[in-house]
Amino acid sequence: MEVPQEFESMRSYYDSEVQGAIQSLLEDDRFRRTVLNRVMKGIPLWLIRLYTRRFKTINHFQLGVIYPFILKKILRDSTDGFSHNFKLKSKDREDYLFMSNHRDIVLDSAYLDYILLPKGKTSVEIGIGNNLLIYPWIETLVRLNRSFVVNRSASAAELIEASAKLSSYIRFVITQKQKPVWLAQREGRAKDSDDRTQKSVLKMLTMSGEGSLCERLASLHITPLTISYEYDPCDYLKAQEFQQKRDNPGFKKSKQDDLDNMKTGILGYKGHIHYQVSEPIDREIALLDESVPRNVFLDQVAAIVDKHIFKGYKIYPGNRIALDMLRGDNAQSQYYTPKEKQKFERYLDGQLKKITIPNPDWDYLRERILTMYANPLINQLSVM
Repeated sequence: MEVPQEFESMRSYYDSEVQGAIQSLLEDDRFRRTVLNRVMKGIPLWLIRLYTRRFKTINHFQLGVIYPFILKKILRDSTDGFSHNFKLKSKDREDYLFMSNHRDIVLDSAYLDYILLPKGKTSVEIGIGNNLLIYPWIETLVRLNRSFVVNRSASAAELIEASAKLSSYIRFVITQKQKPVWLAQREGRAKDSDDRTQKSVLKMLTMSGEGSLCERLASLHITPLTISYEYDPCDYLKAQEFQQKRDNPGFKKSKQDDLDNMKTGILGYKGHIHYQVSEPIDREIALLDESVPRNVFLDQVAAIVDKHIFKGYKIYPGNRIALDMLRGDNAQSQYYTPKEKQKFERYLDGQLKKITIPNPDWDYLRERILTMYANPLINQLSVM
């Protein structure tokens, strides 16, 4: 389906553009050095060209290239396994807005596709900030994987217009194309893993559509998704950023910092990964009292999303160990063994040793990483 002209600059690629995008990537020296030589190591370029000529749709490209050469390789090289509970009652529908906690810049939506594609479903459309499109090949690659571009550099005056446009595009994909969208519950990752839905995200979604707030949100079929990592390879990068912002409130990450986070998140060790999908919350939204002020109503919707995400966490021994270490007690010790505690402590020490900022505050950095691992358990306990 052709998208309206107003979305031309932000839309993902059409199936008819797949071959042109692939050839553009294969011609890009930086892409070949950065990605191709790593994921298809040892395969001559002429053979890659021949192999990729067969892909005429985005789904076929993802199943033929992204799924086997990238996603499976990442799972094999940097995880101890992947599991999911994805049992939506409706088998035929695809018009879901998967709203999830945010763990990795690149992989969060990619492993949702890892679940969907083998089931014969359409992969999700995803928003990616234009601040991450550092090189032309990155924009080509992400739009080839159903990404639409979100304007993160909009001025204050342009922000309302940009948000309204984003809202309209998401609604178009779900209600007109009847295809799925992945959206993080907040702008940027929750660096302390305290996953809370930002009201501003819900406000953005209500900027399009017709009817009441309830009707506008319910028509998007918001479906909470919980992503659980046993180990977050970017935990030490997040911890040092906490200190940098503490010591210098004006600190901002560089483009190289963003690239380092992307690379570490993709290649770093993750332990086990689990995806838990809830049913759409349409009915729960419909039961809310719409007579309350708008902000109160949106707070209630955010609380519903958070409740499902909290319940969906897979709790690993490290989450329980971190909470005990943080609080200085053994309240969770019945759920883990001394050997598991030793393993987590070795991991923690190893991650702290990777920190390279000047004048590291080791006690603070250690507390920050422990908090990242304890918060999923704290939040889950709050809704059980």
